[in-house]
Amino acid sequence: MTILFDGVCNFCNASINFIIDRDSKGIFKFAALQSEIGQELLKKNGLKTSDFDSIVAIEGDKVYQKSDAALKIARRMDGIWKIFYVFKIIPAFLRNPIYDLVARNRYRIFGRTDACRIPTPELKARFL
Repeated sequence: MTILFDGVCNFCNASINFIIDRDSKGIFKFAALQSEIGQELLKKNGLKTSDFDSIVAIEGDKVYQKSDAALKIARRMDGIWKIFYVFKIIPAFLRNPIYDLVARNRYRIFGRTDACRIPTPELKARFL
């Protein structure tokens, strides 16, 4: 599964670190939405290339955004985090407004950085 994230968002970068720490099988690959590969994947999947308010998870030919992406990711993580997939029973039209509220305020609450994350040599292979 490939995860596209806002590379200049401190909350998003912390979330990616959280996922990496709970992905012992190395099933997730990562790319910043702003990166060349991120932009290519957005275009390929018919998504906006200038809207960075949503995490995007791509698994095969399926694309997940917002809370659907977060739940799909949680389902594949190690440990108890899989249990959060139970929230899938709540319709997206009820889940996504909460997701959107956090997304709209993420820079103000968590801050932003001037550049995308640079992975350590050990993690470099997992970043596209």
